[in-house]
Amino acid sequence: MRTTKASQWLTKFSAPMVGKKRSLALGRWMEHCDSRYIESMRRLRACQNRYAGKRCFVVGNGPSLKKTDFSLLENEITFATNRIYLAFDQLKWRPSYYVCSNDLIVEQCAKDIEQLPMPKFIGWHNREMIKFTDDMTYLWTRCGLRSWFFTDLTEGCWEGNTVTMVAIQLAYYMGFREVVLVGVDHSYDFKGTPHAPQISQGDDPNHFAPNYFGKGFKWHLPDLEGSELSYRIAKHMFELDGRRIVDATIGGKLEVFPKVDYYSLFDATRREDLYRTISFPNSAAA
Repeated sequence: MRTTKASQWLTKFSAPMVGKKRSLALGRWMEHCDSRYIESMRRLRACQNRYAGKRCFVVGNGPSLKKTDFSLLENEITFATNRIYLAFDQLKWRPSYYVCSNDLIVEQCAKDIEQLPMPKFIGWHNREMIKFTDDMTYLWTRCGLRSWFFTDLTEGCWEGNTVTMVAIQLAYYMGFREVVLVGVDHSYDFKGTPHAPQISQGDDPNHFAPNYFGKGFKWHLPDLEGSELSYRIAKHMFELDGRRIVDATIGGKLEVFPKVDYYSLFDATRREDLYRTISFPNSAAA
């Protein structure tokens, strides 16, 4: 759990008087009195079971998106994350919802995120780096193995080592019966310790656009093992409730969810360009 400097100060100086546990609870209570938090919880409650029994797509940012026909998603409910907007110049499609919890991305891309024309879900710990807009909802995100899959997002949301996990929990909370993963390649070319901060030295080979984490961009190394653990927990939670997650990523390396052919998910009349390839040029990094 991340906290503000104010709550950290309160915890530090109140702990000797009331004990560390009570001091932490006091700091959290102070943050939950914030009007932005109160409004975010109101907005979240309005989303609960909004799409009960329906299907949605969670769109990752892997290179496989260049082989994915986005026109098939134009009438689907979709969640997309992080710097997906770098593809918008080439696509008519726009996601139904945008999700971001990573502090380095919010820090560097806040202005771009604020201007996105769809409802946005942002990690609460980023609230001082981005304007709280009328279509934004803060999530009380938590990280580490002491957290778990949250079925009630007003109580918290597990980051699970990947923003995809946040989107999956949102889909569960909104009532979707089936979640289809697209562009979740689960394959990275990197060296170093998971979660370690980096500054990119050149083009990004791990996402759909070379400037996604282009030269000079600050980012965290992925935790593929931690992500797989989170995905297995999400799979278990969905199946407990008679729901399912399937993986339609083209050529993806993730082996947790049942694989389905992306194009088989749509009516034949909608597959006019069955193997259309999308080209994302080297646009200027936002």
